[in-house]
Order: sequence, then C-alpha cells, then structure tokens
Amino acid sequence: MSVVKSIELVVPRDVYLAGSEVDGQVVLSLHSTLINPMVKVELIGRGYLEWMEEANANKDYSQASSCVNRADYVHKKKTFDVEGNWLDPGIHTFNFSFVLPPRIPSTFTSRVGRICYFLQAICATRELILAKEKKYLLVQGTSVYRQDTIESEYPLVVEVEKQLRHSCCFNSSPITLRISLCKNIFTPGDNISFTTEIINRTGKSIKKVVFVLHSVVLYKGINLRAERRTLEERNDLLRLESHLEAGSCVDTKIHSTLLLPKVMLVTSSHKSDDIMDVGYDLTGSVYFPCLSTVEARIPIIIQNEAADPKE
Repeated sequence: MSVVKSIELVVPRDVYLAGSEVDGQVVLSLHSTLINPMVKVELIGRGYLEWMEEANANKDYSQASSCVNRADYVHKKKTFDVEGNWLDPGIHTFNFSFVLPPRIPSTFTSRVGRICYFLQAICATRELILAKEKKYLLVQGTSVYRQDTIESEYPLVVEVEKQLRHSCCFNSSPITLRISLCKNIFTPGDNISFTTEIINRTGKSIKKVVFVLHSVVLYKGINLRAERRTLEERNDLLRLESHLEAGSCVDTKIHSTLLLPKVMLVTSSHKSDDIMDVGYDLTGSVYFPCLSTVEARIPIIIQNEAADPKE
C-alpha cells in the first residue's frame, strides 16, 4: 500500500482573468509517516497547433505536410517547506498563490489547436513520485485595444439590398435587410442585443431568418521546411433562428439577443504575434422557399480589460 492515500487541488473560482491571482490549496492525505517528502505545485499554460496540408499539390509527387506551432504562456512552481523533513499520517494542507501574466490568451479548443492552463500537484521522495494531481483552469484573456480606436473603425449598422428574380418570369423585386447594433464592443458573458429590419417587396413569404455569431480564427504554423503557413477556420459560435408567420411579409422588425460565453478568445490586435489571430462577426440571413438567400454581416469586437498585475 502506498504511503500517500490521496492528493487534491482545491481552488475557489471557476474562471480566472489574465493578470489575476490563482490561490488554492494542496490537500495531502497520508496512510503512514513520510520521510524526506517533496511536495510542490506548478502553474502551466501552453498553446499548440497542428494541421495537415497538401505540399506540392500541383505536382505528381504531392503529399500531406504537417504544420505546427506552439507557445508557452506561463510556468511557475512552488515547492513547500516541510518542517523536520517528515510528515505524520493524516491530512496536510499547503497553501499556494500564483499571479497569471497579464497578456495571455483565453482557454481555447478546436480541431486544429488548443490553449490550456492547469495546476499540477506532486508528492515525491528522493527516489520516486508517489502521487500526482492535475486540475485544468478556465482563463479569460485580456485585450490590447483602445476602445475609442475600435469604435471609429467598425460600423454599427449594415444594410444590404438585393434584387431577387422570380423563377417564373424575368421580373425582379427588391428586398432590404438591415441589422443595427447600439454598440459593437462586448465582453465575454455579455448579451448582444440587435434589431433586424426586413423590407420585402418580392410578394413572397419569408421562410425563416437565421442569425449566427461566427468566430474567424487564423492559425499560424510552420511546416517541415520551416515555411510559415496559415489556415483560416470559420465556426458557428452561437445560432438563433426565427420563423415568421406564414404569408407575404412586407415590413418586418425582429429584436434578438445572443448570450456570449463567459470565456472567449478576445479579438486580436492588428500586430498580434501569437500562434493565432481571432475575429468575430454577426451574420443575418433571410431564406425564401424557392429564391436565393439575402445575407448581411456586421463585425463584432470581443475585448476584456486587464487586471492589475501584482508581480
């Protein structure tokens, strides 16, 4: 039977902001006396990307090539002092405190990459590791934008007009789709409230209206020949569907709200040197049963203020 009965990491919070303190305890339970113990805890944050692409795709000898990248965001360690260099049987508690760096990205997972943060507690002797425990943390990253700069760059209203041609004749009728926001800068966990106006002169009923918040991630990797490569991935982050009443819709106004996740990658700055760049947009699409789709898109900024670093 092992000397160590259990080792546990206890932290009080679910989400941590970049630049904030991570306080907690290592709770060690022993069956019997432990001589020459080493008890430590580490805070580790890493990012990793990997995807496959065709090399020499225009030649006969094309083959799949791996593109990778990685980043180390934080690695801190604390080794606890043990009085007398031995521990009695029973439960022992060790307190720890780390400060997260102020400029680290949020926790993130996709088919291409991952950014993760975790605490790792270890109890060992001089010869071997007796017990190990790992606990993942949700970390919300912070922004480097200035708000007054962002507001001047992006519109708050997007309007799209399209002529839809009827299938039975050569006539066409206009439809106007307008999406308006009172602001386009949000923090994780906020509500995105927006208004959609549809001016329909087609005489045809609208099947449905779909709103999607997309994340657009540009991954930055290096292939086996040390060439810099990029891959863009566009994913549906949130989706909301509105079915309108049957019949011909001339003027329609829809008020909608989307609730953002509590942990998100923030919108990247234009000079980001991280392993990925991130952007968001809100898309509204009007669907007709037998006609083409009308779509309007408006950029969304996700930002988060930094905590005051204590180190």
